[in-house]
Amino acid sequence: MSLLEVKGLKAAYGLVPALHQVDFNVQPGEVVGILGHNGMGKTTLLRAIMGFVKVTGGEITFEGDNLKGLAVNARARKGLGLVPQGRMIFPTLSVRENLESGIATSREPSEPIVEEILELFPRLTRLLDRAGGALSGGEQQLLALARCLCRRPKLMLLDEPTEGIQPSIIDEISDTLKTLTAKQDITIVLVEQNLDFITGLSDRVYAISNGVLDRQIPREQLTDSKAVSEFMGFAA
Repeated sequence: MSLLEVKGLKAAYGLVPALHQVDFNVQPGEVVGILGHNGMGKTTLLRAIMGFVKVTGGEITFEGDNLKGLAVNARARKGLGLVPQGRMIFPTLSVRENLESGIATSREPSEPIVEEILELFPRLTRLLDRAGGALSGGEQQLLALARCLCRRPKLMLLDEPTEGIQPSIIDEISDTLKTLTAKQDITIVLVEQNLDFITGLSDRVYAISNGVLDRQIPREQLTDSKAVSEFMGFAA
């Protein structure tokens, strides 16, 4: 059984359609990449799965359960976690407080969870008392990933994690995500424009254009910028 199944998904912002026909599935332990330009529906798709955007047609099932009508916090309790575009950490809270905010609904003591997550993000250890807003963009992205993991999600939805990030931290993020999928029971849906990043991490990659996701890009063609352009006009 698929961990996540999306069938005929349509979504809108008010009266404005944003997703027209989205069909894909994610198997446990997979990294599924979704590649596309800005404004093509990548962020909307993740927000619809998480419950932030109104679904107007189709269905989303997680572990066989239909998510229709479930609020965002109920989806989070089921095991979905979103790392949004722009990171959206709490700028006035310390790094430690940001991490603890990700455990607010857990019955487990926060300290062991924070220490466990910091093993994956050693760069954050020396920054625990620093305000989130004082971190660099790359450090904030690491913090956003770590905060999401504090909830122990089964499925992480990552929205443009490399946007505006220096190359050294992009490599660090990639290495951390590879470690997560190799050593922990976690599944990832990744939306990106960075072709090298998405290719290096993903088991399968789909193209999305104008709110329609209907084509999987063969892995052997992902390293060929001309072939990718033929799929979706993406400038690699």
